[in-house]
Amino acid sequence: MTAHARVSTPPTHAADLYFSVGGTRLRYRDAGSGPAVLLVHGWTLDLSMWEPQVNALSDSFRLLCLDRRGHGLSGGTSAPERDYEDLNALCRHLALKRVALIGMSQGVRSVLRFAGAAPAQVAAVILDGPPALHSESDPEVPLERYATLVRTQGVEAFRHEWASHALLQLRTQDPEMRARATAMTARYSGNDLKSPATSPEPASARVSPGAVVAPALVLSGEYDLPGRRQAARELAAQLPDAELAVVPAAGHLPNLDNPEHYSQLCRAFLTRHCSPRDRFRRSAHA
Repeated sequence: MTAHARVSTPPTHAADLYFSVGGTRLRYRDAGSGPAVLLVHGWTLDLSMWEPQVNALSDSFRLLCLDRRGHGLSGGTSAPERDYEDLNALCRHLALKRVALIGMSQGVRSVLRFAGAAPAQVAAVILDGPPALHSESDPEVPLERYATLVRTQGVEAFRHEWASHALLQLRTQDPEMRARATAMTARYSGNDLKSPATSPEPASARVSPGAVVAPALVLSGEYDLPGRRQAARELAAQLPDAELAVVPAAGHLPNLDNPEHYSQLCRAFLTRHCSPRDRFRRSAHA
């Protein structure tokens, strides 16, 4: 296989919307009404992972799902250190003054950065399957190996190996959820692996859980990797106002493995911490 191996085309949808940040076009979806909630997916995934939660929660919340840059139908190259800029730009684009956020895996770092940098703007955060935060690298994800695979054997070789990683394994046998996870992996471009970052993230982009004053719910799948479950416990202990919950019968993708329980946890937490004052009229751009 070469680096030009066929990519599964991301699904287009009538609800797809776009905005630009510094010339990069980013896709998002805007569903439901009520307090605004930004949903931030993990590495190699895209906004389609959140469809079960959109279906379950849009009766009570305004759910804003973003394709992070370099994922799904968003342009650019994956750059987690730029997620704060992109999330902030989406809030400005939609005239959102106060939001809750849900971050999954790599997206946890993005949510923590946003909540630490703009505390008055954040009503609450849900942090799902966090990596260890004491280092910007993730020992459970061998990025150097994956970059070598892309360089020597092409993107398809990376996709094949990544699809078998423990973090991607689903416990559910639901064919719809399994197809959703497979499709997201199959269409990830791997642009960040073709041109890996050569400089460290600036100090301003680093995560500081102690700076997050918003109420937090830290989630783990019952069968997530031991390192991730430990990271969740450590993160909950570092946050000033946090509670910890486990999603039963679920691995690292609990919102797909057990969407009903996951959505119930999110609903209960968000209902407690997002008040009617967090409701904002949609802007002319929405």
